[in-house]
Amino acid sequence: RRQTSRGAAAAATRIVCFDESRRRGHAAATSRGGDTCRYATVEAGDVDLATPGSCKVGDATVEVVDALDDYVAMLGECFDFAKIRNFVESCKPPLLFDAMHGAAGPAASRVLCDELGVPRASLYRCDPRPDFGGAHPDPNLKWASELVRRASLKEDGSPGPELGEALALGVAFDGDGDRNMIVGHRFFCSPSDSLAVLAANANSVKWFSDRGGLAACARSMPTSRALDRVAAKQGLECYETPTGWKFFGNLMELKSPFLCGEESFGTGADHVREKDGLWAALAWLSVLADANAASNTFVGVGDVVKEHWRAYGRDLYCRHDYEEVESAGAEEMMARLSGLVGSKGLADLDPDLEAVSSFAYVDPLDKSETSNQGMILEFAGGGRVVFRLSGTGSAGATVRVYVERPVAEPTEADLDLVASEALSDLADRGKSVAQLHEFVGREGPSVIT
Repeated sequence: RRQTSRGAAAAATRIVCFDESRRRGHAAATSRGGDTCRYATVEAGDVDLATPGSCKVGDATVEVVDALDDYVAMLGECFDFAKIRNFVESCKPPLLFDAMHGAAGPAASRVLCDELGVPRASLYRCDPRPDFGGAHPDPNLKWASELVRRASLKEDGSPGPELGEALALGVAFDGDGDRNMIVGHRFFCSPSDSLAVLAANANSVKWFSDRGGLAACARSMPTSRALDRVAAKQGLECYETPTGWKFFGNLMELKSPFLCGEESFGTGADHVREKDGLWAALAWLSVLADANAASNTFVGVGDVVKEHWRAYGRDLYCRHDYEEVESAGAEEMMARLSGLVGSKGLADLDPDLEAVSSFAYVDPLDKSETSNQGMILEFAGGGRVVFRLSGTGSAGATVRVYVERPVAEPTEADLDLVASEALSDLADRGKSVAQLHEFVGREGPSVIT
């Protein structure tokens, strides 16, 4: 729920589902415990779900609403539309937004084009399709290939051949529109860096500035510690949670306004209890609007991020995914790592290995405990390699390996490093300690992001 300008709480109060084969409306009343205590049916015709309005279904009134109206109103509370509109009008380099034929398309058209003046030619794959146009709607360097090409990038995120255009901002959204990938001209902004940049520039976002500034922030444990450095320098509370957006929801009860995100391309605030891809896009447009208002030359995504690294340091970061490996081998590897917790012989495995731990979390609101959320290998100099399993069913498991090394005072050369290349040695050393390849029977990852 949220309070509207009229003082009424906007909330879903009635759900009607339709069985197309029987053309019946079904309503189920549930007891407090969640068990169905009554099931009723009523003969009814089709309800036009495409047109806002109301109709009768038995004794009930069904109202069809346009959810975009409330969403646009909420974004109007979060952002200074006039500031963004002025930036869009004055921005010479093109913008590009790729909805990947998913649910973000209509919202992007309504908000970006109708409200903010973005040319419709800057929207790509914004018509939702049941099969996502035969593509995989995952906003990463592999699947948002046209956006990556238009940004003059290679699939690994490194600068590619220069194209005639130079994107001011490129954003890809996933199938249901809650995740986002940020790129600029010849520059890939990792989700971890995107989160840290938005925290450092929180006052560019109306949602934060109108409420006295950002109060707290959070990241999932596998996400890089770039956010922590911003929080430390700005005196903000910063939380480290297990992977899963539900953990952020409880923190929103404690602190507001609140910013949070995950390395898997999820970013959000406490305007809703879910990650929000379009919100992240507008947050970046707000940051770019302020950066360019104070500059005589165009400031792009890469310029903003590199300036951030100069001020806060850089966390080199990448993720290696080993997909559909044998579950038994993957679980044996994790058990091996668990057995190294508290071991005195870590230096025998790698001279720079300082500690091995299993991540656990106690929720500060309800005091619930969550354990075994990933194995963390800590190396000298602040480097770490994190291992997590994702799915261990009959189809196999995915082993995710997160590799990170901080560079506290980066040189200009450090700013241009390709993270996956700079971290290859640390990644190999972490995998050697875990004996990953021996356990899963692979010689290398399926995907590196």
